[in-house]
Amino acid sequence: MRATQRWPLYAAGFTTAFGAHAVAAGLGAESADIGLSLLALGFLLALYDIAEVFLKPVFGALSDRIGPKPVIVGGLLAFSAASLIGLWADQPAMLAAARLGQGMAASAFSPASSATVARLSGKNTGQYFGRYGSWKGLGYAIGPLLGAVAIISGGFALLFGVLSALGFLVAAWAAVAVPALAPLPRPRYTIVDVWRQSTERSFLGPTLVLAAATGALGAAVGFLPALAAREGLGTAGSVAVVTVLALASSLIQPRIGRLRDQGRVSDKPGMVAGLLCIAGGTLMAGILPGAAWIYLAAALIGTGIGVSTPLAFAHLADSTPSERMGRTMGSAELGRELGDAGGPLLVGGIAVAAGLPWGLGALALLVGLTAFAAPGTKETATPPAAS
Repeated sequence: MRATQRWPLYAAGFTTAFGAHAVAAGLGAESADIGLSLLALGFLLALYDIAEVFLKPVFGALSDRIGPKPVIVGGLLAFSAASLIGLWADQPAMLAAARLGQGMAASAFSPASSATVARLSGKNTGQYFGRYGSWKGLGYAIGPLLGAVAIISGGFALLFGVLSALGFLVAAWAAVAVPALAPLPRPRYTIVDVWRQSTERSFLGPTLVLAAATGALGAAVGFLPALAAREGLGTAGSVAVVTVLALASSLIQPRIGRLRDQGRVSDKPGMVAGLLCIAGGTLMAGILPGAAWIYLAAALIGTGIGVSTPLAFAHLADSTPSERMGRTMGSAELGRELGDAGGPLLVGGIAVAAGLPWGLGALALLVGLTAFAAPGTKETATPPAAS
């Protein structure tokens, strides 16, 4: 994959991470000032991902049918338009509308970008998904800090204005630089074929790993800043917790991807280690008070995400025929977004009933149990039944 082709794809990954987590971290840090309860905060954090749950498989399949480039460009333009709603985001209802629109748009360009990375990466899936994930991690890192600056300077309206401009610029870049990959001839799949493909360990295992890692990420982005704010840190200090998490993830992903392509890291042990690291960091945040422990927990969670995520995506890419790469990536991201939506809702719901430490503890337990689902050696895709 040439650099001129991959940079717009990395920028698209950066955009969805920047948009989702700049707003989410700002909501967590400003939740008290805008009158949000823990449950309402969890709902707003999850709303972006609820939209993606329903639409990512649809747009993933569409990218297989018409090619990924128009889906990428159209999704980024829709993201830019939806962000304009946030210019009037002085009430929770308008924040919810803007976040829902952004999630619907990200449902298009996110799986199409992943499918394009997979089709262009050849045998270096670990390396390129590591870089793609690293740029997403950079969005997680820079997004919360720039979001905090924007909110302090001009409120949520300024933040959404920046996001709208970013979406438009990346859309223009992708339109010029991303190659127009033609749709590949597709076998005729029966319902039984689709069910079998969706329940194969080569698909279900890494999808569950992605769901667990992303669920922890979604909860951490909102609730770690809330914990930091309770420890007396200001908006910038609270949001910086997410930056620590994202930098840890961003720095480790390219290296893990390269080690995987070199045969020095195996998929299953790496995914298990990453999930256990996430679980340990989440549990630490819940039971150990103090700002230093919160920052250390963020670093552990970010490290675990940085290990498990590129391995799971590379395993999916290597186990999927190119002609249904978009559908597979869209369906995998469906599971991922269920985790991203479910993590904040789980923590918020239990926090209302029993306190935030119990919510984080429950999430840590689920993430740890998901390690049993990590797939073993790479499997080949199941061929369609003869028609």
